[in-house]
Amino acid sequence: MKKRLKSITDKAYPAIAGVLIIIIWHVISAAGGVREYLLPSPMRVLFAFVETLPELMQHAGTTLFEAFVGLTFGIMLAFIMAVIMDRADFFYRAFYPVLVVSQTIPAIAVAPLLVLWLGYGVAPKIALVVLVCFFPIAIGMLDGFKSIDRDAVVLLRAMGATSGQVFYHIKLPSCLGGFFAGLKISVSYAVVGAVIAEWLGGNAGLGVYMTRVRKSYAYDKMFAVIIFISIISLLLIKAVAILEKYSMPWKDK
Repeated sequence: MKKRLKSITDKAYPAIAGVLIIIIWHVISAAGGVREYLLPSPMRVLFAFVETLPELMQHAGTTLFEAFVGLTFGIMLAFIMAVIMDRADFFYRAFYPVLVVSQTIPAIAVAPLLVLWLGYGVAPKIALVVLVCFFPIAIGMLDGFKSIDRDAVVLLRAMGATSGQVFYHIKLPSCLGGFFAGLKISVSYAVVGAVIAEWLGGNAGLGVYMTRVRKSYAYDKMFAVIIFISIISLLLIKAVAILEKYSMPWKDK
């Protein structure tokens, strides 16, 4: 009973915070502190969201395609790099600092170069998603590899286990926690990365739509796009949490 009450209470706090933010937003907008076209009221944003939802869904298809393809390649790249850095200490010492430094470069600064090199198609969007997604997953998996039970490895070695068996039975389960922690970050980065790349050119996508409504000063629709992107990111994070629960049934025991 106490656990259930705590769960309800934990969910109530962010709900209360969200309501307070909307109330403050409405008061500022209604009081005329900011011009209506610059800060539309929550009701105007809601009406714009409902009105443009079919169009948003069409653009979301393009953005999600870029995000999922980029995320898939990002997971593959992260897995390969984490395994290599775990197996080869030289590779870890040489490239780990490079990976960290690479994440200090803003995505918005890299996007124009990718468009210049790869054109205005989906290639630069997918490339940017890969760049922003692989790092959290790679670091999470690498931390999992480094935190394995060394005694368990010694025991398996003594029983004649091969390197592949040690990896499958010890290292892979140990890195799942870090993998899913990084994946929760990366799924939201994937959508944001695709949107940022779409700002610089394209025919469809949520980023392209944002650029169009911004140029027409339809800020209520722009707020609607932002809310829509947030909803997509939250749904993807929830999906990863569900996948984590079924992939790691021992975690909550």
